[in-house]
Amino acid sequence: MFALVDCNSFYCSCERVFQPRLEGQPVVVLSNNDGCVVARTTEAKTRGIAMGEVWHLARAELKTGVHVFSSNYTLYGDMSRRVMATLRDFSQHLEIYSIDEAFLSYDSHTDWVGLGRDIRHTVRRHTGIPVSVGFGPTKVLAKLANRLAKKPQNHTGVFLWPTDPVTESALLETIPVSDVWGIGRRLAERLAPFGVTTARALRELDDTTARHLLAVTGLRVVLELRGLPCLALEEFAPPKKAICCAKGFGSPLSTLDELGEPLAAYVSRVAEKLRAQRQVAGFLQVFLETNPHVGGTQYHPSAGCELPTPSSDSSHLAEIATGLLRRIHRPGFSFRKIGVLVTNLVPDDATQLSFDTPPPHLIARRRALMATMDKINREHGRATVRIASAGPSAPAWKMRQGHLSPCYTTRWDALLTVSA
Repeated sequence: MFALVDCNSFYCSCERVFQPRLEGQPVVVLSNNDGCVVARTTEAKTRGIAMGEVWHLARAELKTGVHVFSSNYTLYGDMSRRVMATLRDFSQHLEIYSIDEAFLSYDSHTDWVGLGRDIRHTVRRHTGIPVSVGFGPTKVLAKLANRLAKKPQNHTGVFLWPTDPVTESALLETIPVSDVWGIGRRLAERLAPFGVTTARALRELDDTTARHLLAVTGLRVVLELRGLPCLALEEFAPPKKAICCAKGFGSPLSTLDELGEPLAAYVSRVAEKLRAQRQVAGFLQVFLETNPHVGGTQYHPSAGCELPTPSSDSSHLAEIATGLLRRIHRPGFSFRKIGVLVTNLVPDDATQLSFDTPPPHLIARRRALMATMDKINREHGRATVRIASAGPSAPAWKMRQGHLSPCYTTRWDALLTVSA
């Protein structure tokens, strides 16, 4: 049996944990630069606030009485870690599927609904985050069960996929095929001409047609709907194949000097992630974006290069990225975003040497320097020590976060003060 545990309106719930007065109130969380709605509570949905709503263009009546927050990924990431740590007490086999979802698997149990209630109660008590739990014999069915657990009529927040064939078929008939995990809107449009509009019709699709229309991955979804497990639990995250850091600016930037600071800061963040997972990058790409919502000629260039020796050194990668920026920069354009992407990732102890590889003692010194910098930043806060080209810790180009809440769980100066 698989269980899917999903945090309800996760970003909004994180904000509510530290501001209990928001319970029962409409709450939304905005994307980078306070652009679009990326999370909303049930109360906000009832008001008609849509996912992806551009907040500064939203009607005044929608905004009235709504509590708005900027994305606080530091807070959300730490709260996610606490939720996942709690879930590990309920199963030896856990797959962290996303920041707010996790699969658990079990060989046997007697009272699944009771287990689900226990999970909900414990996570809420330990973290303050409400969750829904869906149980099913496959991951796809557990995902569907979780959707049903969130329905208003299911007040328990727990749903066990039915074993009775008649009840199961009737339930699948009520679920649009686009709601099936792994299908979505695009594949649903491909299936529609064949009369496959519900989860039940998808389950009954013959294997040959399913493979022709949906490839092997889609066929696995069909088999999972029939109760045949085809998707194993991934208890250990596979090594990343690429890492990207790209954020919009609070205000447009134009010159090379202006763009150089955020580029160096983003490269440093990418390099930090590489070192954390003990990898080095063999290819680096830099890209720029103008604002498509502003009239005039648009310019979205990119440039990349192979690294002679794969690296995770912040200074080395920043130097290469700066050279790529010079190649693609054009005067007269105002840019809203810059980004850096690294690929061809390999373990840092399996680096292919070349004639340009520095001597071993220099490599050892640079690695020791990066390790020291990472240790200081872990203990005293990100960017306490940084490469000079990344600029100040509170740069003018920082993205807009006009509704940012404190980092309650990761900063001493943001701890809540309780008075009695």
